[in-house]
Amino acid sequence: MAIKKKRRVGIVIDMTPMVDITILLLIFYMSTTSFKPPEAKAVTLPQSHSQIELPDKDIINITVTKHDSIFVDFLQKEQVVIDGSEVTTTVRKYAEADIYNVTSLINRARAVNLRALIVIKADRDASFGVMDEIMKSMRESELTRFLIITDNEAELKAQEGAGE
Repeated sequence: MAIKKKRRVGIVIDMTPMVDITILLLIFYMSTTSFKPPEAKAVTLPQSHSQIELPDKDIINITVTKHDSIFVDFLQKEQVVIDGSEVTTTVRKYAEADIYNVTSLINRARAVNLRALIVIKADRDASFGVMDEIMKSMRESELTRFLIITDNEAELKAQEGAGE
């Protein structure tokens, strides 16, 4: 008796739905990702050996440019009317300051968020006197806990070596 061979059925998998879902997920993640917020002013940071990770939120940035301009930026919650209803949203506030009112701006930002960490980004060409005055006025207001941001020397050397 002859054995009949079963006929093999060709299987075709349609990849279109999987590609559609992949593209939708990509669009979703791109639209919900929070990118690095824009800086008030671009500065060239000094170099150091230390390396500390900064948190992503609860930060008060103080930026000192090479022309000794001072900028303070922080997040503040505000009531906004959208389609007739009030909504609480977080807004990034930028303020230009001078040596005399920088601590009042910091205190205003800290009143909104007491857990906020004060971060100072000073250009390496900024004058020492401005930084000294900022730190003195912060000390007088009992703001003694802050970080000064620098570029890591090891990372800069690695980037220069990779660029050659």
